[in-house]
Amino acid sequence: MNKKSRKNKNLSITRQVLLWALAFVLLIGIYNKMNTSGVRTDVAYSEFKQKLKSGEVSDIAISNNMITGTLKQGNRNINFKTVALNDANLIDQLEASGVSFKAEPDKTWVSNLLINLSWILLFIFLFWFLFLRQAQAGGKQAFSFAKSKAKLQDPQKQKVTFKDVAGCDEAKEELQEVIKFLKDPKKFQRLGAKLPKGILLYGLPGTGKTLLARAVAGEAGVNFFTASASEFVEMFVGVGASRVRDLFVQAKKSSPSIIFIDELDAVGRRRFAGIGGGHDEREQTLNQLLIELDGFEAKEGVILMASTNRPDVLDPALTRPGRFDRHVNVPSPDIKGRKEILEVHARKVKLNKKADLSVIAKTTPGFVGADLANVINEGALLAARNDKPAVDLKDFEEAVERVIAGPQRKSKIISERERKTIACHEAGHTIVAKRLPNADPVHKVSIIPRGPALGYTLQLPLEDKYLTTKSEILDKLAILLGGRAAEEIVFGEITTGAHDDLSKATSYARKMVAQLGMSENIGPLSVEVPEDQVFLGRDISKHRGYSEDLAKRIDDEVASIVKKAYEDAKQILIKDKKALDTLVAKLLKKEVVEAEEIETILNGKPKKEENLEEKKA
Repeated sequence: MNKKSRKNKNLSITRQVLLWALAFVLLIGIYNKMNTSGVRTDVAYSEFKQKLKSGEVSDIAISNNMITGTLKQGNRNINFKTVALNDANLIDQLEASGVSFKAEPDKTWVSNLLINLSWILLFIFLFWFLFLRQAQAGGKQAFSFAKSKAKLQDPQKQKVTFKDVAGCDEAKEELQEVIKFLKDPKKFQRLGAKLPKGILLYGLPGTGKTLLARAVAGEAGVNFFTASASEFVEMFVGVGASRVRDLFVQAKKSSPSIIFIDELDAVGRRRFAGIGGGHDEREQTLNQLLIELDGFEAKEGVILMASTNRPDVLDPALTRPGRFDRHVNVPSPDIKGRKEILEVHARKVKLNKKADLSVIAKTTPGFVGADLANVINEGALLAARNDKPAVDLKDFEEAVERVIAGPQRKSKIISERERKTIACHEAGHTIVAKRLPNADPVHKVSIIPRGPALGYTLQLPLEDKYLTTKSEILDKLAILLGGRAAEEIVFGEITTGAHDDLSKATSYARKMVAQLGMSENIGPLSVEVPEDQVFLGRDISKHRGYSEDLAKRIDDEVASIVKKAYEDAKQILIKDKKALDTLVAKLLKKEVVEAEEIETILNGKPKKEENLEEKKA
């Protein structure tokens, strides 16, 4: 929604609220006026006769059983009523006193009921006319709680195409069949081919699954229904199932069309997976989704697409052939994909002619599409903040560091003793990384706080890695523990600064032993379930599958690996104590030391090898 439409919507809501408030105040005022005009003080007939003689009665109205009128008491008038008696002299007394009088017909209980009922009917009519009609006209669904909340996107306004999606060529090829089928279904039907009913897009968060689904709808030029899985589940029983039914009814009426459900795992998790059973409403919603998938045919021109970050937690009944029978992986992009993604997001950014996006692509392994979009945006913001005419390479490099470690906190006050400790810690990481053969190159080291870190050593691999060797993991452990080892060597004591390093090192070592089979003492066994796949209830109740003796051996082996990595780091730093002291002094002076200067400190001159800008993919 653009700014103008948002403004118009807010004005419309404001007008509706004011209209309702005005109508309510007006009706209440009229009703009170009419009722207050009828409120009268009861007066005894004898008192009425006395006030008539004293001239305090101004006017009266006479009916068969009631006399009503007005009494004058000082500067104010009081409405009164009294019972009409058979008094033959009353008319003469009224004429003698000069009081105006008139006769009124009796109001029966039927007439009073009709008057009050008319007000009730008026309120009901206005409520229906103003509220219900506007709700229907504006699509508010005030009385359609069980209707689907899916948003329908006009195919004429669908601007996202495959040109806007990069870094997932294989996924786009998998989805080309869907587009061709929607454009020309007879081509497939004449050969007896059936298009998959459901297509599941899975991958890490930020890889572009939702964008890819929108691009399919944009390429095919069909109606696109989009909904989040969490919108189906409500506190009321049966609402989710009803919304699923309504969504498929709408899609069939608007065929050819695509239904896209984001974050499918919100309703598609395995049933009865928790302690005490499952979530009844969620499971009813899932059951209805399964029924709908079984109930429509490909010839109806409706295709269901869904995305999830956790395909492992989905119910097998949902992912079997005949339902979600095609699974499309949307992976993290490689160096070629990252460059293409950066170029897509940089279309609307004014770039410096020397800003080579391939350099940024090389320094961002592991980044997904959302990360790369953030890098482009952060770079543009930094350039604008510094009043630059265009975004250059330095802006993007700083943006990469902001995405990895967070923004700089130069204003943070740190004592000189702690600055020395931080410098020593980061120098330890750096020197160990430079001396080990399987370590990623050190890009820079800094003692300027970023995000939660008081300092950081930035290592950027020169190429994408899909496999990791045992030697690389062991070197990684030594690098992580290098900061703690440097503190012990220089100051003779350790600090809490290595808490995160120790946690990561222990986790890596345990995975080596218990999951990856990289321990000679334990052997090629995988005996532990990864923590991110545990289901509360289902997996807790499982027997872990190995003995207490093996568990103790695993713990001993993990401790042994971590201790050896720590000793290796200490030996490297003791041998390079002079370089350690020099780098610490340089960090205290400059706060940031780049790769070239680090190489000079360790080896006396810069190493003659390809840098990040020169190295080809």
